[in-house]
Amino acid sequence: MRFDDTEVVALLGALSEAKGPSGFEDEVLDVVRRFCTGWARVEENTLRDGLITLGSFTGEKPVLMLDAHGDEVGGMVRAIRSNGTMSFVELGGFSPNVLAGQDVWVRATDGSWVRGVIGVKPPHFWSEAERASGKAPLVLDVGATSREDAVGRFHMGMGEPFVPATSFSFDARTGVALGKAFDCRAGVCAMLLTLRELSGKGDLPFDVVASVSAQEEVGERGVAAAVRHFSPSVAFMFEGCPADDTFSAPDEVQAALRQGPMLRYFDRCMITNPRYQRFVLQVAAEAGLPAQTSVRVGGGTDGGPTHLLDVPCVVAGVPCRHVHAGTAICALEDVKATAELAVTVARRLTPEVVAGF
Repeated sequence: MRFDDTEVVALLGALSEAKGPSGFEDEVLDVVRRFCTGWARVEENTLRDGLITLGSFTGEKPVLMLDAHGDEVGGMVRAIRSNGTMSFVELGGFSPNVLAGQDVWVRATDGSWVRGVIGVKPPHFWSEAERASGKAPLVLDVGATSREDAVGRFHMGMGEPFVPATSFSFDARTGVALGKAFDCRAGVCAMLLTLRELSGKGDLPFDVVASVSAQEEVGERGVAAAVRHFSPSVAFMFEGCPADDTFSAPDEVQAALRQGPMLRYFDRCMITNPRYQRFVLQVAAEAGLPAQTSVRVGGGTDGGPTHLLDVPCVVAGVPCRHVHAGTAICALEDVKATAELAVTVARRLTPEVVAGF
């Protein structure tokens, strides 16, 4: 199968630039709805899960559910101070020290987005204790000069979200994309490509559905509601997984750019069903598709809540460098390879195979 690079880049870019921290995934769902127009129905629940049903859905077959989370790490205004700056909490966890000086978009109470910065005290003013610890307080700053100014002129408010103000870019010569939220918008991109590829395949023994699940970054919260909605027999999960090829010793690298999707055996929330994992890797080998594997000592995915609901699942991660920071890097070929593997697996799954998981 062939995916059009121009279309894939446009989809990945739209998903990346959508402002959707945990609990505020509305813009992501707007992109999903536009892409699915004409061949799938997109509903949503109160968690902001996007629930996608193909036009070919029969209601008479067992269900294969695809999943990728739509949220990104971000933050929320905690309080507006008398000098116009704001304290905040993180929605999900940024890597240590990356927020200082990060430019951000902050949602105003009227729904618009205001440019701001995560301000840090200049080194000229650090105390001896701050110099010794290497840490100084951070504030959210949009340029207001008082609490009244922040509320009246800038329309700031408690509980409003913010995200990094990173612009998406793609270099056709190198095949490399830069942007925010590739965890997991790269996975959402691969999942949507997969879903459309399967949409015209009425001969599949499964009804194929999908969830763009909410609030993964704050504890994999949304996917359980999606699983209860669809009652799948089996699931295939997508991720934008952290690449480790820039920091790990060569013999320890388990998720490298340009090596295809990463299938994890283990992380903090799931021991992957070994029979399903073996099936997927065998399919990849027989089809000549790239795949890499990992045993993770940290991190978690939507596979955690899903497998606890007795739904066998695997997680295919698009390798992305520098996730949980303001800007990440991924290779377009890995997005397409992940979709191709998912399509191939879906075509080879049968109820009898799933019963053996």
